[in-house]
Order: sequence, then C-alpha cells, then structure tokens
Amino acid sequence: MKQDLEQLLAQALARAPALRGAEVSSAGPALERTRDPRHGDFTTNVAMQLAKPLGLKPRELAEAIVAALPESELVASVEIAGPGFINFRLAREALHREIARVLEQRASYGRGPARERPRILVEFVSANPTGPLHVGHGRHAAYGASLANLFEAAGYPVDREYYVNDAGRQMDILGVSVWLRALERRGESVPFPQAGYRGEYIRDIAAAVDASGWPPLGDDLKSTLPPDAPEGDKEAYIGALLEAAERHLGAERFGAVRRYALESILDDIKDDLAEFGVVYDRWYSEQSLADDGRIGQALAELEKRRMLYKKDGATWFRATDYGDEKDRVVVRENGKTTYFASDIAYHYDKRQRGYDHLLDVLGADHHGYVSRVGAGLEAMGFASDDLEVRLVQFVTLYRGGEKLSMSTRSGEFVTLRQLREEVGNDAARFFYVMRSNDQHLDFDLELAKSRSNENPVYYIQYAYARVASVFRQARERGIAWNRELGVARLGHLREPHEEALMRTVTRYPEIIELAAANRAPHHLVHYLRDLANDFHTYYNAHTFIVDDEATRNARLALIAAAQQVIASGLAILGVSAPEAM
Repeated sequence: MKQDLEQLLAQALARAPALRGAEVSSAGPALERTRDPRHGDFTTNVAMQLAKPLGLKPRELAEAIVAALPESELVASVEIAGPGFINFRLAREALHREIARVLEQRASYGRGPARERPRILVEFVSANPTGPLHVGHGRHAAYGASLANLFEAAGYPVDREYYVNDAGRQMDILGVSVWLRALERRGESVPFPQAGYRGEYIRDIAAAVDASGWPPLGDDLKSTLPPDAPEGDKEAYIGALLEAAERHLGAERFGAVRRYALESILDDIKDDLAEFGVVYDRWYSEQSLADDGRIGQALAELEKRRMLYKKDGATWFRATDYGDEKDRVVVRENGKTTYFASDIAYHYDKRQRGYDHLLDVLGADHHGYVSRVGAGLEAMGFASDDLEVRLVQFVTLYRGGEKLSMSTRSGEFVTLRQLREEVGNDAARFFYVMRSNDQHLDFDLELAKSRSNENPVYYIQYAYARVASVFRQARERGIAWNRELGVARLGHLREPHEEALMRTVTRYPEIIELAAANRAPHHLVHYLRDLANDFHTYYNAHTFIVDDEATRNARLALIAAAQQVIASGLAILGVSAPEAM
C-alpha cells in the first residue's frame, strides 16, 4: 500500500504547476506511517522540503500537491495538517485488496522485487576454530542469518560466508594444547600453559589422536622451559612449547596434530550451526589466501599504487592516508605477513568475486577494524563504504536471577549447543534478535523455556497455532472455507478488532523494507508481537465459525492472512510455526 501511495504522490508532484522545474529526490517523496491514527494512515513532509527552494509557503505548496493528486479508490481522504504535512487516510477497500494479496501471494507476500545489484556478501560468526561455539557466537549466528534473510526478502542477491581462521599462532597453540593432553594420557606431562586451551573438548580430541610412537619429552625439556604466568611470561612459555613440539614431533607430524584438531572442531562448528538453522554458501579458508597467492596479489596491488613502504625491516601500509589512526604493518621483519595483510587480501578477494557490498558481523571489540580494512579497500581502488561492519554486543545469561559466566580459554563456558538443548532452537533464535545488535543482551533462560504469554516467541507461535486450530475445528464440523467468497465479503468486517488486525497485517511489507534498510531484525520481532497481540485480542472477543456464511468466510480469510504473515516473519528469523502447541 505504501508503494501505491508513493506512486500517487509522485504523479501529483509531476503534475502540480507550482512544482514545475523543481528537483525531487531520486528516492521519491518521503512517506511514512503516522504515529497517531487520528491523523490518518500515512503522512509526508514533502511540501515543507520543497517550499523553501521554490520560495513558497509550505501549506500553499501542500494544497497544490493535494489538488494534483489523481483520484484513487485506495484513498478515503487527504488532509493538510500543521505547517504543511499531507496526511492520507486509506479506504477500507485498500485494506481488503491487501488482505487478498496476502492470500494470493502467500509466502511471497511482502517480498521486494528481485534486483541484480548490489550483490551482498554477509560474513558472520567466523569464530576461531579453537573450541565449540559459545552463546556469544550464537547471537552472531542468529543476527547474521536473520539479516541475510531480510536482504533476500527485500529482493537483494545475497550470499553467506564463514571465514575460517585456520592460519597463524592460535592454530599452533591449539595443536600444542592437544599434544600436551595426549602426552598426559601416556603418563607424561609438563605444566599446562596459561595461554593454552583447557576445555574438556581438548581432552576428547587428544584421545582420538594416535599417540603411539611419539618420542618422550625428556627431562632436558622440562628443566629448560621458561616460567609460565603469573611468575613468568605466558607468551614465552607457550612459544617454548611450540618449539618443543616441532622439535620432538617434526614439523610434518605436528602439522598433522594441528590439522586434526582444527578439522575436529570445525566439523563440530558446522554441525552446531546447521542444527541451529544457519547455513552458509561458502566456508572460506584463511590459509587458502596464502596457499593460492592472494595475499601476495593484494600486496602487489598496494605496491603498484605506492601504498607500501619499508621501515625497521618491516613493510608498512600507508593507512593514515585514508583516515586510520596509524600506518599498519603488512609484512613483519621475519618475512611473515600479518593478520591485517590477510584481512585486506580477503576483502580484496570478496570484491574480485563480484560482490558490491561487503557486510561483516563482528564482535563489539572490533571497532578499529572498519577504518583499517576500509582503508585497504580504498587504497586498492574501491570505495571505503563498500565495507559495512555491524558490531554485536555481548550476551549475558541469567538463570533464576543468577548471572552465568563464560571463558573460552578456561573451558568454563556455556556452549551454543547447551543453550539450544535447554531452551530450543526457536527460543534461542528469537531471543538473540529481540534487541538491537549494538545493545547488550540479557538472556533469561527461564523466560525462554516458559510456555506463557510472557514468553514472546511462545506468544507469537501460539497465535499461528490458534489459527490452525480454528481451521481444524471447521473441518471437524464439516465446514469448508471458501476463500474467494471470504475475500469478496471482507467488507462485512467492520468491528474495531477486525480493522486493527487488517491494518497490522498489511504493514508487513513496510516492516521488511525497514528492517533490511536498518539492519535491524528486532523491528520484525516487535512487529510480530504486535500482530500476535492484535490476533489474540480478536480471538478472545469474537467467534470465527459463525452461522452467517459471508461473515464466517471473511473472518477466516482475515485470520488466514494473519497466519501467513506470522509464518513468513518467523521464517526470516529462523523460527518454526507449529500447527499445534
């Protein structure tokens, strides 16, 4: 309906004599829902925007625009309010037509027209494969997946990607952690490093590693290790253990342990996310950037553009030329490339693969990432705003009012799998996106498990199930729903609860557009709660299966439309719509 009104307004702007020669935004006139229904359904301030450059009074210009509006059966009335707002009140027929669209288009209702550009790549979660996903990663997964679904619903071509951090020091530390636990199983041990990975999953992986034939550590190693934290330096200690692992096992054998640990954890992550309803188009290996020469290609492009220089034996990128706070090292003195070099090579490759807009979902501690990688893209000839980063704040779990803690290194954390097993996928997916991604999230486990109206996901799913139960009752009584008759008789529905539900149902396309544009799945969450509330209120006040055939079919048509929109909205959030509860 909003698009229909926008077209009418655009025609008026083109026809109004007072506006000849005026420049209207290429995006079209701004039209939005009124905050107070007493002022109509939609309002625009276009007259106030254009009045000053035309040297006209806003109300006079508003009158000229209204006079030029084409007649339409969708508009009941148009009023000018305040300094020059133009308010539109929809005709009942507009609501009826939109309900008919819902029933005709079904799951396609509310989806935007297919567009070829921009091609969007959403990269999300991308947790280091050094342990199981924890509840914080779960919020990234739910947010990123819902956001990608919203882009698709809005008509954009979108892919989903997980960047596997399978190169560098953290993988070495993972390999050492597994090696030491495997040695413990043989009765040999050294003090386990503070910087190591301590979870039980490390012991499980170590148990699966074939340790037969490994050479003993020897007392010489144990006596020459530097002290670990807190008395010593934990980085020096873990570094000495890394050297020892390669020396005792050989680079090839230690690499095999490292690789086995990586693959075990990555397989678990993939299974966990798939069970959570989060599916990727591509799992992209960081190591492949070096193996396939893409880091070298990116650095060569920067070198060609004179964006690199040598200093203190290292190679630096001129990041300050593009607004970063300092220049960045891309190749260390020892000849090894940095994480930053991998980051810019990865994003360079994204653009080379034909993606126009790169949206990364990252943790709240990645504030500096945007300017850094954006500078790299700009230096290679792309626009810095090709990269968009959405930061996700932390999750705090509560059980019975008690705050739960988690720590990835110590292993004392609640995994995503444990959360899903306790509250279910639906509650987890829904609760994760109830608040804006840039706000901290307090996750109430007891509320998420409750079967009550206070639990928002239960409340919404119950609305869907209630509609299903109405249609089951009709079938059991031998009453068939005539959809065509119901649509034709929507004019019989004049109760305030019926009009309220119609208006809420027909807002759905606008919510999809709004949530996608603002990267805000929580807008859809709030809308679905409003829709469920309007339905439950209607359900409690009226009987649907009445004797009058026209009224019965019209009411069934209305609640079927509400049910369809609930199902479509829940699907975008990755939440099921059960037929019975």
